[in-house]
Amino acid sequence: MYDNDQRPRQVVITGLGLVTSIGLGVEEFLAGLRAGRSGAKPITAFDTTGFAHSHGCEVTDFDPAEWIRGFEPEELGRATQFSVAAANMAVADAGIALEELRTRRTMVSVGTTDAESRDLDLLVGEQLDEGPEHLTPGVVRRAHASRLSSSIVRELGLTDVEALTIPTACAAGNYAIGSGYDAIQAGDVDVALCGGADAVCRKTFAGFYRLGTIAPEMCQPFDRDRKGILTGEGAGILMMESLESARARGARIYAEVLGYGLTCDAHHPVAPDQDGLARCMARAHRNAGISAQDVDFISAHGTGTKANDVTEAGAIRQVFDTPPPTVSIKSMVGHSMGAASALGSAACALAIAEGFIPPTINHRETDPDCGLDCVPNEARPAELSVVQNNALAFAGNNAVLILGRHREAT
Repeated sequence: MYDNDQRPRQVVITGLGLVTSIGLGVEEFLAGLRAGRSGAKPITAFDTTGFAHSHGCEVTDFDPAEWIRGFEPEELGRATQFSVAAANMAVADAGIALEELRTRRTMVSVGTTDAESRDLDLLVGEQLDEGPEHLTPGVVRRAHASRLSSSIVRELGLTDVEALTIPTACAAGNYAIGSGYDAIQAGDVDVALCGGADAVCRKTFAGFYRLGTIAPEMCQPFDRDRKGILTGEGAGILMMESLESARARGARIYAEVLGYGLTCDAHHPVAPDQDGLARCMARAHRNAGISAQDVDFISAHGTGTKANDVTEAGAIRQVFDTPPPTVSIKSMVGHSMGAASALGSAACALAIAEGFIPPTINHRETDPDCGLDCVPNEARPAELSVVQNNALAFAGNNAVLILGRHREAT
C-alpha cells in the first residue's frame, strides 16, 4: 500500500560510495571509468603457489581506519570493511548530516556472493592445522554474512531501520538496490543505503580456476580472444531516497531509479540461459514503463567468459531490434562478485550525470558471435536519458536495473 495519495513515490540516487580497484570514492572511480583504467595486478590476498596464473583486481590503497569510525578495523572482515566504508562515503556524498539521517526511516540492504569467505578460508586452515577448539574467536565473530549490513547500521547509529544481507551471488547488488527501491516507492522507508560488497578469497578464485574461466592477465569482454574473468573485490553503496526527501533538503540527484526486473530460470547451476535473461530485461522495461528503444546504453554483466558473453549478447538481440552501445566495466574492475552490479549501477548513474559511456577496455576484435558495439577502449561522450544495468548469477538468478535522467512527476 502506498502512503498519502496512493501513488508510488519516485526514487532518486543522491549519494554514491565506492571502493574499487580503480579508485576510492566518486572522483577517483569516475576518473578511472573515463580513462579506461585497469585494476588488474598479481593477487596478494593469498598464496597463489600452484596456479599457472593469478591476476586479479584487488583494492590495494584502502586503509579502513581512514573510512570507519565506529569500529576498530580488526573487528570487521574485509568485505564488511568495504561495505561500511562505502556507506560512509555514500552518506557524505549525499550531503546529509548523520543527525538528520538518524531521524529517517531507513533500509540498509547489501548483496554479496562470498560474504566473509576470506575469513572462512582462514578458519578452515586453523581447523585443519590445530582443530576447531583453536579457532580465533575474533575471526569467528566477524565471519557472519549479516555483518555486511548490520555493521553499517551500527556505524551510522541508525535506529528506525530495516537491515538485510542478500546472497544472490553475482546479481546480489541489483537485488539489494531493487529491495530499497520497492521500500521507498511504497512509503515503507524514506532513505535506503543499498548495494553490494565482496573481497577476493581463495575459495572463489580456486572455484573459477577449476571451471577454466580465469583469464591469465586481463578481462576482455565480447572480444574474439577473451579468456575469462579476473576475480575482483570492492563495494558499491547507493544512497537512494524519495524525491520528496531529496527536494526538501536540496540534494543533488545523479539519476532516478525507474524500475527493475528479476527472474530465476534455474536452467543450470553455472550456465546462463538466454531466454531467462531476455525475460528479465523485458520485465525490467515493463516495470520501468519504458520500451527497449528508449535505452541509450547497456552496462552488461559481461564477464569475459565464452559462454556468458555470447549468451548475454544473444538475449540482448532477442529484446532489442537494434542493440544500443553495450559495455562491461568488468574489463576495468574485474568481477567483484556481489559488488559487481552495484558498481555497474553506480557507473550508470555517473554516466547519466556526467554525459558519457564508459569503455570496454582490453578490446582488440569484437567476437562476431556477440556482434555488439562495446565502446572499445575509449569512453564516448553521450547525452543519456535511460540506461540499463544487467546482472546474471549462477542458477539463473538474473536482475536488471533501469535508471534514468531525473524526470518530474506528471
